[in-house]
Amino acid sequence: MLEQKLECIFNQFNHNGEFDSYEELASGHINDTYLIKTKEKPFFVLQRINHGVFKDVPGLIGNKVAISRHIQEKLKDLSEKKQKRSVLAFADTKTGEPYYKDEEGNYWNIMYFIDDSVTYEIVKDEKIAYEGGRLLGKFLTLTSDFDASKLTEVIPNFHDMSFRYAQFEDALKNASIERMDKAKEQIKLVEDLREEMHIIQHLKESGAIKTRVTHNDTKISNILFSTKNKGLCVIDTDTVMPGIVHYDFGDAIRTICNTAAEDETNLDLVEFNIDYYNAYAKGFLKKMKPFLSPLELEYLPLGAKTMIFIMALRFLTDYLNGDVYYKTKYPEHNFDRAKNQFKLIESFSEKINILKKDKWEIT
Repeated sequence: MLEQKLECIFNQFNHNGEFDSYEELASGHINDTYLIKTKEKPFFVLQRINHGVFKDVPGLIGNKVAISRHIQEKLKDLSEKKQKRSVLAFADTKTGEPYYKDEEGNYWNIMYFIDDSVTYEIVKDEKIAYEGGRLLGKFLTLTSDFDASKLTEVIPNFHDMSFRYAQFEDALKNASIERMDKAKEQIKLVEDLREEMHIIQHLKESGAIKTRVTHNDTKISNILFSTKNKGLCVIDTDTVMPGIVHYDFGDAIRTICNTAAEDETNLDLVEFNIDYYNAYAKGFLKKMKPFLSPLELEYLPLGAKTMIFIMALRFLTDYLNGDVYYKTKYPEHNFDRAKNQFKLIESFSEKINILKKDKWEIT
């Protein structure tokens, strides 16, 4: 029985809670996550990390525990209550490990649940965009002095553009004539953008852009808000690893600034929301700006374009491969997703160019 199993696992950890009940949290697509309700608060979040997706689960858990404890030390002057609402807190097992491994080889870790909080799947106003940017900026600021080389690279080549182009080129060799013909316009766009889309990677590889602790999954649903829409805490730190700021900033922008769903087929509805972009950038740079070099600041907009492109490229690659990676609901689903993201790139480029002509800059 699942309840008995969860209670048994819960009791392997060092906490003062007495198991009462549980409910499944359906916020993630990879791991199994449960809210553990206890006789008295605080409640807890118990999570099974998918070791089929993540090959080094101890490294992954070690990353997020180390980062959380680093942030806790930075926030030690806050009251205990406020600190617990500002950063994820993990409990060790009774034997002092940050995770419990069960008889089936599954890895479990546990966090303290943050009460009176909400998440959002989409952004509906500029205040939410601003608070999302502010929280990511705060997270990166607080971890700016953590040695990123001590972190495990939990997903190798995750945002590596050369790797993604190599996958695309392999897909071209094996794609059906029919799919190649349908996607010829998008294939040409990939070739036309090849040089520009490698700029940030080359800057990273040359050392011109600093490698630092990054979150790597910065969609708005990974920001925890108070019930009054004040940003509280960055969550879902499974993908914390070494990276560059442009990918964190860019992926957040990609996910909050599309006026339509990621697979919307009416491309007239797909526009880049420049107001959300400005609000997010303003919040992000409130404290983060002093930690960025002039070069890093200059290339933040290109970071957004690059992250939109990398998703367009991945969707197109999967379409050419015959839909082997992403789940699809119909035969052209990945192709529609790719076209959607390419339209978003077009809209983004138009909006950014207008702002640049008005002598706009990130402030």
